[in-house]
Amino acid sequence: MVPALVVFVLVAGLVVGVYAAAVRLPGALAGRRLDRRLQEIASGAADVEAAPAENTIVRRVAEGPLPGVDRLMARTRAGAWLGRLTLQAGSRTTPSAVIVGCLGCGVAAGVLAWLFTGQALAAPAAALLAACLPVLWLMHRRSVRLKRFEEQFPEALDLLARAIRAGHAFQTAMGMAAEEMDDPVGPEFKIAFDQQNFGLPLRDALNAMPERMPLLDVRFFVTAVLIQRDTGGNLSEILENLAAVVRDRFKIRRQIRVHTAHGRFTGYVLLALPACLAVALSMMNPEHMAPLFHERLGQMMLIGAMVMQTIGYFWIRKVIRIEV
Repeated sequence: MVPALVVFVLVAGLVVGVYAAAVRLPGALAGRRLDRRLQEIASGAADVEAAPAENTIVRRVAEGPLPGVDRLMARTRAGAWLGRLTLQAGSRTTPSAVIVGCLGCGVAAGVLAWLFTGQALAAPAAALLAACLPVLWLMHRRSVRLKRFEEQFPEALDLLARAIRAGHAFQTAMGMAAEEMDDPVGPEFKIAFDQQNFGLPLRDALNAMPERMPLLDVRFFVTAVLIQRDTGGNLSEILENLAAVVRDRFKIRRQIRVHTAHGRFTGYVLLALPACLAVALSMMNPEHMAPLFHERLGQMMLIGAMVMQTIGYFWIRKVIRIEV
């Protein structure tokens, strides 16, 4: 067990080191370039012709540990989807950093599975499952961030309505919401406010919000504001009515969640019961369960059972999901 423990510690350290480098290395390199530039300016050694190229307000995309991979993936659908996922999750990482994390997790899990099981099929399966963990983590973080945004969004609408009723312009009200609201509502309004403040048309700045926050309430908000700017009307009243609609949707959604609790609990039980029963029987009577894991027919039965259990779980989730 000592060699296995040493390999585990080394691989775990490698994964943590790769992740830390992927997260902190871009910031460290950017800080080093900034310090070098400040030193050149202070010493007067900077090239006069190169100065206009550095002094620019053009928005630049952050590059990860593999800039070439970032540029290559930006041209593909998978790269664009991964970029949107990181943006919606509120993460500062890049697609190349995610790929490095996936490779690191996959290699570590494959090595550990091969060391502890000694089976040829266990290593690729463990590597494939572990390689999906960074993407699954980003998806979970995006889901949590979207739910938090939905909860805070009615308060932001009320703040905008009160500011407009007090005599402020809509752009000023957006700046107030960016300063007063917590994450993630405040930063999203801050991005839109900065974009229009630096010259981007307000229509384009608002249309970019649903791309960062793909929520129905945000699309309602953008559509209502743009229509009001074209046709006129009482914007504060429109925003107050929209906030009331959003709160009513939350109330209905919570009622639906209560009524579908039995179905969700049934899905969890049906998914966990066979695995728990298999573990219990393996501990009570290993000889009885051994053919199921070591025989070819038993392994095929296990694979078929896992596939059918997974299909049944997602089928139950599809049945109890009600869009509001």
